[in-house]
Amino acid sequence: MDFGLALVGRPARELIQLARQAEEQGFSTVYVPDHFANEPPGTGQLDETIVQEAIAMLAGIAASTSRIRLGGHVLCNLLRHPALTAQAVGTIDQISAGRAILGIGAGWTRNEFEMTGLPFPEIKPRLRMLDEAIRVIKSLWTRKRTTFDGEFFRLKDAFITAQPDSAPHPPVLMGGSGKGLLRIAAREADVVNIIIDTGRAGTVLPSELAKLTDDGFRAKVDFVRSEAAKHGRTLTISTTVFVPYLSDDEDTAARMAEGIAAGFGLDGEQARRMPLALIGTPEQCIEELKRREREWGVEHVVLSGGAGPELIERFGTEILPHV
Repeated sequence: MDFGLALVGRPARELIQLARQAEEQGFSTVYVPDHFANEPPGTGQLDETIVQEAIAMLAGIAASTSRIRLGGHVLCNLLRHPALTAQAVGTIDQISAGRAILGIGAGWTRNEFEMTGLPFPEIKPRLRMLDEAIRVIKSLWTRKRTTFDGEFFRLKDAFITAQPDSAPHPPVLMGGSGKGLLRIAAREADVVNIIIDTGRAGTVLPSELAKLTDDGFRAKVDFVRSEAAKHGRTLTISTTVFVPYLSDDEDTAARMAEGIAAGFGLDGEQARRMPLALIGTPEQCIEELKRREREWGVEHVVLSGGAGPELIERFGTEILPHV
């Protein structure tokens, strides 16, 4: 199992410092979100948390680190033509000497599209757009010329000269949860980050948060693996921990788990087993991560929730060496 870190909610220079720290502490990957504004889960409202432009932020991190991989978590396909995404990520892969990841999704935060006036299609056309975009990007990365006549994108003898260093191309990570997204991931992705289903609603509903229990996550893993097998493929299973909480004593950890559980109609033990949270003493968290690897097949865990220097250091010294 390896660990990624989602960098959010801080000035750009601080995010670069956190990326350097994550590299030193043994994290495998750092990610940045791709939004105009932040929408806290379950609120349905945008707030004024600092959000950097993803491509620019990734380029800065690429030039400021030497080993750690980096990507969007995840880039919003609605914000860029796939040729621009291919050129941008190819450039970042060159800057980083082959460390870029194409993290990409269909887009979900309806509020920010309404705020900016950008089109926000319903989920089915969004997914078809994503499917086409990934095929276009891969073609631009691996062929001298690309001609593509799709529903949304049309290219004629297209090429980009900012080819990635990675061969045959940077790995593809797709983030999402609905069956439509997981079907595309099964065919096109190398890593699938299974999180809350937001596509149809265009927001994070508390009811969807409550569905991603131990059993709910297993069902999604089984589904995407079955779909991948139809294409003769295997995937790396990833998940995002939005509530990482390391406690020095079990009683405090238990109270934290009970508090989170109350919002979902669960008990504390069920909350501890949710993929969205990791709560406990270091020893308890190590045991739980090993269970997730053993029972779910999770190989890549992304820490989110605005982790700062102290939490990064604690995970780097107390957790990562033991899982």
